[in-house]
Amino acid sequence: MTHPDAFDVLISEVGPRDGLQSVKATMPTADKQRWIDALAAAGLREIEVASFVPARLLPQMADAAQVVQHARQHAQVRVMALVPNLQGAQHALEAGAQKLTLPVSASPAHSLANVRKTPEDMVQEVAAVLRLRDIVAPGVPVEVGMSTAFGCTLQGPVPEDDVLRLAQQLAAIGVDEIGLSDTTGMANPAQVSRLFKRMFQEIGPLTGAAHMHNTRGLGLANCLAAYEAGVRTFDSSLAGLGGCPYAPGASGNVVTEDLVFMFEAMGVSTGVDWARLVAAREALKAGLPGEPLYGMSPEAGLPRGWNRQIN
Repeated sequence: MTHPDAFDVLISEVGPRDGLQSVKATMPTADKQRWIDALAAAGLREIEVASFVPARLLPQMADAAQVVQHARQHAQVRVMALVPNLQGAQHALEAGAQKLTLPVSASPAHSLANVRKTPEDMVQEVAAVLRLRDIVAPGVPVEVGMSTAFGCTLQGPVPEDDVLRLAQQLAAIGVDEIGLSDTTGMANPAQVSRLFKRMFQEIGPLTGAAHMHNTRGLGLANCLAAYEAGVRTFDSSLAGLGGCPYAPGASGNVVTEDLVFMFEAMGVSTGVDWARLVAAREALKAGLPGEPLYGMSPEAGLPRGWNRQIN
């Protein structure tokens, strides 16, 4: 597996999980697998391929184990799965997931709506997952994505001190990485810069991914602010698919194609082939015909005279 440090930033593709859980249609398993194959062929090195939740809640994820097992054939890809609880973690590890991510919301209102637990309850759930991981798969990293870290459509503003306090609790129980998620698309660049800098001060290298939404058009600006604050892992979704179904008005992940273009245009290497990434949209269209696809760079194409090597 290629180590992320071989490139300047790591783009973590979340479309097959975050994107698909947010659409009404269910993509057939074979189409999911072809889509993941196309993403891997574009050079993505981390893909969140599934969520291990009950099929009655998210029928789009009923084939999670099959999808994980298929994705494992791509040796250069770290196969990631979202798990909301201990049972989900057990199923994901049995299926062969190589990284687990758990959502822990900084907003009590969102936490109860999303996982029916308080943030404090979720810290205990994460601790249980860590104990399981240590027994059955000690090499598998456990990441927490801190949802609604920049604001919540259910609660309103989320105090930064609450976010940092929760991050400290998670660091103390031994998680490998703690990212910040703009679940509801409420963040602005100044806020992103300030909060990530405070995260680095509080928990240092455990500070993980920036998961930004483009709900109000600030997704790329927020990613750039996070990069300048020291973040080097970025979640994004092909064609901007996705959004949290339990947070009203939470639409639109950052578009992977646009994020890769921005970084490569700046001379920041991603390891992703932009042309192959755009080609992967065809696999997405085939599996979800009629679903709107977003992205400025795929529409405009590369600028004339483009000379930045994208590989």
